[in-house]
Amino acid sequence: MDSLQWKLDSPVGPLYLVASWIGLEGVHWQKQKTRMAPHLRGDEKPAVILRQATEQLEEYFRGERRSFDIPLSTRGTEFQKKVWKILSQIPYGKTFSYTEVAVKIANAKAVRAVGSANGKNPLSIIVPCHRVIAADGSLGGYAGGLNRKGKLLQLEKADLSSLF
Repeated sequence: MDSLQWKLDSPVGPLYLVASWIGLEGVHWQKQKTRMAPHLRGDEKPAVILRQATEQLEEYFRGERRSFDIPLSTRGTEFQKKVWKILSQIPYGKTFSYTEVAVKIANAKAVRAVGSANGKNPLSIIVPCHRVIAADGSLGGYAGGLNRKGKLLQLEKADLSSLF
């Protein structure tokens, strides 16, 4: 069986979760070309992973979960994977600037490349790219749109005082 997709209705709009036999491959804002799962019952690995991801994301949106424990299957360049690893280490309710992420991967001049890798993160929310903001304190960009980014940061009660 190939990857499966599941639509999760969330407070920030529909999320399309994609999982394989290895792990969760994506949390997307748009429907993917992957086959939709008819249900999340059963013990086939993709359905189990989709069920776990759905449960954990629902807990996150209720304010009951601050981190995720789901097997992941990420595809990207080595540079992107380095950036995504740093994103995964940003604590709930905290923000880093693109510059801070570049410094943490030991490449302080790679700020724009960090922004590009951040924008290509296939695991929105799970790998919290919404926690990366511009050095001046503005939200910067977000694949899901700035409105969603703001809502996610508000949900986490991140200190956004410099933005208003």
